[in-house]
Amino acid sequence: MSTIEEIASRAGCSMATVSRVLNRSGPVSEAMHRRVRKAARELGYQKVEGSTAANRRRPVVGVLIPSISNPVFAASLSGIQSRMRVAGHGVLIAQSDYDPAREPDAIEALLAEIPTGLIITLCNPLVSQSTLSADLPPTVLLHNQPTSRFKAAVTTDNRRAGKELANHLIHHGHRRILFVSGRFESSDRARARFEGYCDAMQEAGLEIADALQVSFATGYGEMDLSGVLSLYRPTAIIASNDLLALGVISAVRREKLQVPDDISVAGFDGIAIGRLMDPPLTTIEMADTSMGATAASLLLDMAANSALPRHLTLGFKLNPGGTVRSLP
Repeated sequence: MSTIEEIASRAGCSMATVSRVLNRSGPVSEAMHRRVRKAARELGYQKVEGSTAANRRRPVVGVLIPSISNPVFAASLSGIQSRMRVAGHGVLIAQSDYDPAREPDAIEALLAEIPTGLIITLCNPLVSQSTLSADLPPTVLLHNQPTSRFKAAVTTDNRRAGKELANHLIHHGHRRILFVSGRFESSDRARARFEGYCDAMQEAGLEIADALQVSFATGYGEMDLSGVLSLYRPTAIIASNDLLALGVISAVRREKLQVPDDISVAGFDGIAIGRLMDPPLTTIEMADTSMGATAASLLLDMAANSALPRHLTLGFKLNPGGTVRSLP
């Protein structure tokens, strides 16, 4: 295991400076901060919580997700943990609760453990990248498109998925289709899916309704669709994820309407509970577990082999289910 003296030698600074950086206990220039952290990563330094070897921990990676209660991110996390277990790494988890303002502190908490690297899902990396620490270890975006700062990413084409799902409804005779979503500032994935819906509606010459945006945290069980159903009178509703689709179905039933007889409903992700419904939920199935494992492999390749950052795109598929009916 590397020592503070070895880190100081590699970084070209004093052991006191190394101690201040690793313990966050004093002022250090940003440039020196980056040099010390880089040296610590290259030497495989791990913090020791006590003075005995028994307290020394194995290498870890940090993972930031919006919510561990969402089955999508739970599946991705499972894939990450399985891959990291094989590589001998532990996994530290933080969540932002779909709040961009919480992302910097969550990542700082992960950085305090000197991780080998980070796998992060941001609300919107184009916005968030400027608010995060300038000194990050190798980092892979998961579910986000790459940016100028974060070139390593494992994603799916959410805009194309949104277009495919909207076209599925259009081909079944639906013309008044409403899009219900979590707030776009909390999820660039939801925005991309809505943009795909807009593409399909525009190509079909159909009216594009404004998205009905609700909270990802509380919108599932408290949704009231009475006003929009009376005003817009949709024959079909697309939800930006499957959990939200389940909330839509509950809200529709509270209005004494049936799915799919009165209103068709479709979602995204392909979570297991959607397949267990009667009728099964119509959805776009994403490779969430595979995406997590792929992101973990990419991070390990970057950290251990200095591999160049890559953008890897995984596919999706339409599961027709039984919550969409054909109109005459």
